[in-house]
Formats: sequence, C-alpha cells, structure tokens
Amino acid sequence: MYRKPVRPVLVVIAHGSRDPRHAATVHALVRRVRSLRPGLRVETGFLDFNVPSVHGVLESLAAEGVRDVVALPLLLTRAFHAKADIPAVLREAPGMLRVRQAEVLGPSPLLLAALERRLYEAGLAPADKSSTGVVLASAGSSDPEAIAVITRLAREWRGTGWCAVRPAFASASLPRTEDAVRELRELGCARVAVAPYVLAPGHLPDRIARGAAQADVLAEVLGPAPEVARVLLERYDAARTPALAALGA
Repeated sequence: MYRKPVRPVLVVIAHGSRDPRHAATVHALVRRVRSLRPGLRVETGFLDFNVPSVHGVLESLAAEGVRDVVALPLLLTRAFHAKADIPAVLREAPGMLRVRQAEVLGPSPLLLAALERRLYEAGLAPADKSSTGVVLASAGSSDPEAIAVITRLAREWRGTGWCAVRPAFASASLPRTEDAVRELRELGCARVAVAPYVLAPGHLPDRIARGAAQADVLAEVLGPAPEVARVLLERYDAARTPALAALGA
C-alpha cells in the first residue's frame, strides 16, 4: 500500500539569551510557523543559555524514531554561527538521523517587507517614505560577508523610495546607530527612523534602541512577523526538496 512520505521535522536553531524576551519571541515565531503550515512538526533548540539544547532536541527526535530533520538557523546572515557553531553541533547528531542544514533567513524580499511592516506599525505611513531616512540597524559581525550583506540590503532598500537608508551595527563594526541617525539628519531627511534588523530582543537590540534616542521613530524587532515565518518555510522547503525528489513526492 502506498504511504505518503513523512515530511522532515523542522528544527529551528536559535542562539539563546539570558534575556527572557529572546526565548519568548522565538517561541512566538515558531507558533506562527506552525499556524501557516498545519501538520508540519516544528521543534526549537538553543545554542546557549536556554533549553532545550539543539543536541537534546536531536537526541529526543532520534529516540522517537524520527529519521529526517531540516535544521534551520534562526539567523539573518551567514556569519560565524551559521558557518562554524551550528555545523559543529549538527555533526554530533545521532547517527540514525539525516540532518540537513537550511540556509539562513537573509537576505530576502520578505524580510524587507517585514522591516517596513514594523516601521508602519511604529507610526510611519507609506506616504512618508520619500522624506524619511532609515537606519538599518543590525547586531553586527566581524565576518566581512555578513557586513557586506547588510550594506547591500541597505542600498537595495533605498531603491524602494526612502529618502536614504544607512546601515549601522550594534557591535564589531561601524557605524553605530547614533552615528547613522546623525548622518541622516545632516543629509536633510525630514525625519529619521531606526529599523532593527534583528529577530528578537536582547542585549544588542537594547543597544540599538539606546542609539535611536535622537531618531523620530524606532520600530520593533522583526519577531514573529508573518513575513519572517514565511521565510522560515521557504528555507525549509528548499532544504527538503532533494529528499522529496528521492521519495518521489
């Protein structure tokens, strides 16, 4: 008798934080993903600070008899965690598990849409775009590839009609949020908004918020925005495609 192939379990890998808002936001995003794809099993594992750990989640799945997993880094750029930490953890998965690492979330047009959603929720209107300068404020990284992605994203976003868009970084790289706010003021933008390009609250997002003190608008973090949830499912589907072909699905 034909049996429909079982979909791989989606394991969302978050960094973790001592700040309880971080885990709460990650869980809210995962709930959103589940609501968009009923029937898909989605588990969450953390690299540090929070439980369950990624390794613990994978061991539990293996003990249940699960054999196919898509591990999705909850990251916006391919920096150290995506290139080193997460692959190292996945190499320690139980041998009976087939684990494929999905691509990170960014860049994606859906994430730009999520950024605009947060700005509009913070009080801007589409008609304000041409007179508003935006600081695209990310956590920062020492990885040149990650910095280049943020810089390119700011340039692309500027092309959608904003007065100007400047990248900024909360750590490791310059400029800082407050410097980018000041630059946009000097450029002559009628108002300045800060859009945190981060997924969940925590130490670095708080630093972004402090740097936005002289801005007119500060948006919320991306969090469980529906566009972010859709990106997760896009990355999951792309990672599971080879398995589907092999199974004839």
